[in-house]
Amino acid sequence: MSWYVFKLFTSAIIIVIISEVSKRLPLLGSLIASLPLVSVLGMVWMYGETRDMVRIADHAEGTFWYVLPSLPMFLLMPWLIRKGVSFPAALSAGIILTGVLYFIMTKALSKFGMNL
Repeated sequence: MSWYVFKLFTSAIIIVIISEVSKRLPLLGSLIASLPLVSVLGMVWMYGETRDMVRIADHAEGTFWYVLPSLPMFLLMPWLIRKGVSFPAALSAGIILTGVLYFIMTKALSKFGMNL
């Protein structure tokens, strides 16, 4: 149980740090948020719990492919907001775009034998 509490607090602390830094220095907050901290922590947690190297390798590769279709959201949202679209609507549009691109990426990769 203490391992799960440690993982929970470590993950939460990173999110709080990003949020607090972003309030004062938005670009630094963006830099910290762009680091693959969640993926690295996920791999560390998996290694500590399973030592399953194949699963960790699959996770790292899958993360690479799933990051690509998520990137356009970070261009669409600020563009929409600057055009006067509300934050909730811009966020929703970004999430929908990401979902559509995930679907397209998954279908495209399956044609090459990669099943994510």
